Amino acid sequence: MALTMTDVDRFEAARPRLEAIAYRLLGSASEAEDAVQDTFLRWQAADVDRIDVPEAWLTKVLTNLCLNQLTSARARRETYVGQWLPEPLLAGDPMLGPADTAEQRESVSYAVLTLLERLTPNERAVYVLREAFGHSHREIAEILDLTEAASQQIFHRAKKHVADGRSRTEIDEAAARRIVEEFLAAATSGQTDLLVRMLTEDAVAIGDGGGKVPARAKAFEGALAVAKFMRGLFKPSEAKRALVGGSADMWATTANGAPAVVVAVDGRVVGVMCLEVDAEGIAAFRSQVNPDKLERATRRWAATEHEAPLLHAF
Repeated sequence: MALTMTDVDRFEAARPRLEAIAYRLLGSASEAEDAVQDTFLRWQAADVDRIDVPEAWLTKVLTNLCLNQLTSARARRETYVGQWLPEPLLAGDPMLGPADTAEQRESVSYAVLTLLERLTPNERAVYVLREAFGHSHREIAEILDLTEAASQQIFHRAKKHVADGRSRTEIDEAAARRIVEEFLAAATSGQTDLLVRMLTEDAVAIGDGGGKVPARAKAFEGALAVAKFMRGLFKPSEAKRALVGGSADMWATTANGAPAVVVAVDGRVVGVMCLEVDAEGIAAFRSQVNPDKLERATRRWAATEHEAPLLHAF
């Protein structure tokens, strides 16, 4: 049965929410877009007049598509070159979804998205639907074909796994910019001790190049090791200019709600470094330099206005 314009409009009204769910489930904006498009194809093929609650139907279809995707993604990531990190979303991206509560903001943070990779597909789905989108356990049970009691048990288990892996610190936009400014000043000062003082004792630095851009397969661990790495990373060189295809500039922004450094060459984003901050300092640097995971960031960057860069890097 062909969709009416009303049916199409109903789906388009749900699209932002569906994309936000899919992104949290998959950690990839491009895969989230594909999952939502597949959901539309199923909506198109369905007898929509017989669907009592379209939002619930769409959420169920999308979630199960994402669960199938997560199962195959686990196998692909076993052969992924180097570290696998989520695709970052820059400030204002509608795919970030609801941000009214601390739980919603935290559920899309880069740190939590990384932790969600440790969960089973069902744990991840229950956690996202409950924590970020406020679904009741009864609704989740219907979406995932579980009992309500099973949904509750899975949620508590998933929440404990996530809570055990991070410390929660909320940072507003002004504070995020200040942290990035101070970090870049220290990283380019040539003085390792300035960086060490900004870091937690057990700080880590991780990069995802996807085998397309050089990135160390093993994380740097400990304040001194990370500081030495950062000092070298921000030292200009012809080799770095050649690697990124020109002279790179750096800006302070937020990605997934946390302080971030955007590295761009002629309007093309070539790197996003997300800073995880807790009460003791910067605890982690997660750098996304895989060009396949920066296409949406580049589109978002090109569509927004920016102040002058903080740093002409290479």
